[in-house]
Amino acid sequence: MTILAAKELAARIWARDQHALRARLGLLRPTQQRDRIWLHAASNGELASVRPVIGALCAQGRSLLITVNTDSAVEMAKGWELKDAEICLAPIDLPGPTRRLLRNWQITAHITLESDLWPIRILNTSGPVLVLGGRLTARSAKGWAKFDALVRRMLARVTYLSAQDNASAQRFAQAGLPERAQGPVFDLKALYSPPHTQPNAPLTHCFNRSDTWLAASTHDGEEDTILTAHKNALATRPNLKLILAPRHPKRADEIEKLINNYGLTCARRSRGEDPTPAQVYLVDTFGEMHLWYALAGVTFVAGSLTDRGGHTPYEPAAFCSAILHGPDTGNFRAAYERLTDADAARCTPDAQTLYDTLLAIDTADEQAKLGQAAQNVLHQDTDFDGLLRDITSALDA
Repeated sequence: MTILAAKELAARIWARDQHALRARLGLLRPTQQRDRIWLHAASNGELASVRPVIGALCAQGRSLLITVNTDSAVEMAKGWELKDAEICLAPIDLPGPTRRLLRNWQITAHITLESDLWPIRILNTSGPVLVLGGRLTARSAKGWAKFDALVRRMLARVTYLSAQDNASAQRFAQAGLPERAQGPVFDLKALYSPPHTQPNAPLTHCFNRSDTWLAASTHDGEEDTILTAHKNALATRPNLKLILAPRHPKRADEIEKLINNYGLTCARRSRGEDPTPAQVYLVDTFGEMHLWYALAGVTFVAGSLTDRGGHTPYEPAAFCSAILHGPDTGNFRAAYERLTDADAARCTPDAQTLYDTLLAIDTADEQAKLGQAAQNVLHQDTDFDGLLRDITSALDA
């Protein structure tokens, strides 16, 4: 067991979160016995990207057990009210919890997303194993090479793998993925469609979209750049508002102190504070990012100023929010390359460039033009019907 998993279990015990603890130990049981497909997504983003697949499988009459790694993803999936699908936290990656889940839920196949490939799960699933949107970075591939025999044994059990980019597809093949299991490249996040819920009237009234920009999923080390650019831009655009959404809301206290140190006024979402008078709205909540995309004419996609590979451009593009980003976009390399080639996004690697760009695209027309260009570029000709045929064929093999 990893130290992180041990700490989480201890926290669950301390909080008397019995249901979550039982889920992590693989002790939950279904109310009705039937064969099920086990679909695993790490968190909100991965789960949202695979929703069309989940809907299609449910429509085929298949029963699903959906597992995730975060409480917020559990709540998101429960809100979908899916037919013949149950949702819970994933078991920790040990033989006991994994085998209990496989047995208790009568698992006949396993579908996992992106880079969440775990040998214990894959080797113990008796039926087909599918990987959708598979991602294998150069760094991860080097790590895998240290366990070559185990990796090849694991990949030999994979029935079907559709990588999210050509580089990942090549690395999986080099790592030992059998040719028979190699499916076409398909980025599930290109299927993203916005939720039906929209910002309510009081919230919409607080923000003029063309004078609002969003820093989405920021990490430690990025807020300084963002706040410097925002403070400087306010001298020319005094009505400009920043919605700051940290990747980890538990960092909100330290971020609020940083905002105050910059001499900026702040309101916090978790405390229900009115954002109207604030220069920075700190949204320290889960599962509401779509609201902020809808309110912001410009989105800076974070995780890209540090060595974290950047976050998804597909979601802001779906809202026609003009996309800004830093230089580190390895997690979505192909998508950002298409955006760059079409001049449909702006790379802002430092506070000065970010400030200059905020002043340059200061009208609704300019923001909408850039946002629409991004949406057009990222709306690739996705053959979802073809992917679904492949999935169905692999599950029925």
